[in-house]
Amino acid sequence: MATLKSGPRAVSLYALAGIRLFNGAAGLFAPDLLIRRLDPEREPASPAAVYAFRLFGIRTILLGLDLLTNRDERLREDLRDGVLIHASDTATAATLGLSGRLPPRTAVLTTLISAANTVLAATSLANSAKAKRK
Repeated sequence: MATLKSGPRAVSLYALAGIRLFNGAAGLFAPDLLIRRLDPEREPASPAAVYAFRLFGIRTILLGLDLLTNRDERLREDLRDGVLIHASDTATAATLGLSGRLPPRTAVLTTLISAANTVLAATSLANSAKAKRK
């Protein structure tokens, strides 16, 4: 199977991969820390929340590794998926904040982090498309 020559990766791609790896590792290995930020009143953390953070932690680690290892069209597919994933995370965080289900400070912080990830994914996708045309 022939592949296109890969160009250098954009800083936005490395930044997004790093964020995914860090957040994924936190979710997988330290879910209680993240849960306390979202739900500080609840002790101990809900087993369902621990499960969810670990589930999404490993998913997020794998998504980060994909950005570092995949090339060409597969990488562009990963980035397209990433825009949708992070936009969905942004909408969820904003909705939880607006409905009062997250403390205001936590809602703003999680919404901003997710929005930054969305921008990084979109920027990386745009850079990848430009590189493909060259």
